[in-house]
Amino acid sequence: MRAGLFALLLAASPAGAQVPATLQQEVEAKFAEAGPGVRFGLVVATLDGKEVLAINPDGRFVPASNTKLFTTITAFELLPGLDQPDAAGGARVHLEEGLPGEPNVVLEGGGDARLSSAPNCKVDCLSALADAVAARTRRVRTVIGNAQAFADERWSFGMSWNNIPTRSGTAIAALMIDDNEIGLRVTPGELNQAPKVSTPDYVQVLNFARTVSEGKTALEVQRLPGSKRIVLTGTIKAGAPEELIRLGVDDPADYAAWRFGQMLRERGVRVNGHSVGRYRTLADVPAPPSLSADLAALTPPPLGEDIVTINKSSQNLHAELLLRRLGAARGKPSVAGGLEAVREVLDRAGVPERAATLADGSGMSPYNRVSPRGVVTLLRWAAGRPWGTQLRAGLPIGGVDGTLRNRFKDGGLKGRVFAKTGSLTAANALSGYLLTRSGETLVFSLLASDVPEEVRATAIMDQALELVAASR
Repeated sequence: MRAGLFALLLAASPAGAQVPATLQQEVEAKFAEAGPGVRFGLVVATLDGKEVLAINPDGRFVPASNTKLFTTITAFELLPGLDQPDAAGGARVHLEEGLPGEPNVVLEGGGDARLSSAPNCKVDCLSALADAVAARTRRVRTVIGNAQAFADERWSFGMSWNNIPTRSGTAIAALMIDDNEIGLRVTPGELNQAPKVSTPDYVQVLNFARTVSEGKTALEVQRLPGSKRIVLTGTIKAGAPEELIRLGVDDPADYAAWRFGQMLRERGVRVNGHSVGRYRTLADVPAPPSLSADLAALTPPPLGEDIVTINKSSQNLHAELLLRRLGAARGKPSVAGGLEAVREVLDRAGVPERAATLADGSGMSPYNRVSPRGVVTLLRWAAGRPWGTQLRAGLPIGGVDGTLRNRFKDGGLKGRVFAKTGSLTAANALSGYLLTRSGETLVFSLLASDVPEEVRATAIMDQALELVAASR
């Protein structure tokens, strides 16, 4: 009887009529536009767990900065007092015995990511600690930057050597200032001559660039890991505005101590020694607490505010510090300790180990692997936690802010996508929440790997999500 009805329906259909494509077929066709070799994985589910779409759901992909979702969700779940001032993470300063009449100054970090030496600093300012030293003594010997609160693991496992000199790959330590970046400011010079360069004396610049009348500004910077020598090449066009190039620092504690010494001299304190960074290895027992009383200590703003910064702007350094703080809360102030905390939360959320294998907290490591289904499982679980609304509110919003401010600007998803972006060599990612045309909230994870440079994977991914949103 059913066969007869099917035959009647076929007979009633116009000759050559096309059966409408399913949503899955439409999305797969969109992914095919990337060409051969590119791998896409997509899972879309309702908040109650019904999968709307699943394409390569259990494939293992490089998550890039989607890794920050794992770090920040773990912080929401395990760290208390995220809405309170961050006293535990703040920097402090004390004096220790040195030469007669010349004590050493010890600037000690607690893992805070926001310590600033900027002249216009208003909160969490290194200047307040310099004022405290200047009020106590007019002569000091060595300025010590103490980063022993965490094990000395300055880079993600697998970090590419060419990323290390950049702000994306700058070193991580319990003591750091100004996002552990040095600014190189370049302005045009005389025609056919080297441009003018301004940068802290902490580094040496070899300036081989030239000012040109035609063409465009195309400056390049090279610095070998471990070196303070910067080589500037390329061109800057006459009349062009200042170019600001941000560079990473390999020895955060030493740089913080050097800058602190500068600030002491500005306050009339005679610094007769040099700066030095103090670290501890993974094998070292925790450093004993100082017997010297603090001259001053800073209390940074709530750590929850920095979680918003991590997700909105995809701040690598802050994410890595947060991972180490997760480990420190377990008595293991290291990458391994932080990853143990992440795995504990993944177990609570029901995410299998094969669905999330992580090596760092930021996503800069190419060793990270996750599956779209694993990410959606975590995000669905997070949505039901007491802090789930905070997490979603702190994600980039399509066409509005953060790393999504220039995406979804013209489509139906403007202001309706709340998701973490991710980009690494040959990999793109976008995972979070979206509102459909009918107002339904869906959870999604869309990952792409093995993407050639000429393929605009993010445009294809965004168009695929527009199809999903329009279908419901």
